[in-house]
Amino acid sequence: MADPQGKPVPAPTRETLPFWEGCRRGELMIQRCGECGHFQFFPRLYCARCMSERVDWLKASGRAEVTSFTIVRRPVSAAFAADVPYVVALVRLEEGPTMMTNIVGCPPERVAIGMAVEAIFERLTDEIMLPKFRPRNG
Repeated sequence: MADPQGKPVPAPTRETLPFWEGCRRGELMIQRCGECGHFQFFPRLYCARCMSERVDWLKASGRAEVTSFTIVRRPVSAAFAADVPYVVALVRLEEGPTMMTNIVGCPPERVAIGMAVEAIFERLTDEIMLPKFRPRNG
């Protein structure tokens, strides 16, 4: 599936549906194991640490720190041409898991390792809101 600009749009699955439903509400949802307490992202049917099937969904704080990033200056396809330059980053959530995302809301040259960021949500379609992160004040 693609959005009106031709960008790929995620297709929710049984494992990821609660995540995408949370994004639509403006909430960043992650999983926590009911057995060992491990927080995880990306969504799975089992705990990546202890293999328990007792994984629950909870609302994350939405706060994170940039651990790695790159500035994309050449679009991967024509659908992304209007977006360059843009930042693709790894952020570590306060709860522990790492997510790949985009950093928005500041010039790409201002992004730095250790930058405090917070989740925001960009509407792709009526059903899909994509989590991205912006610099956090304070």
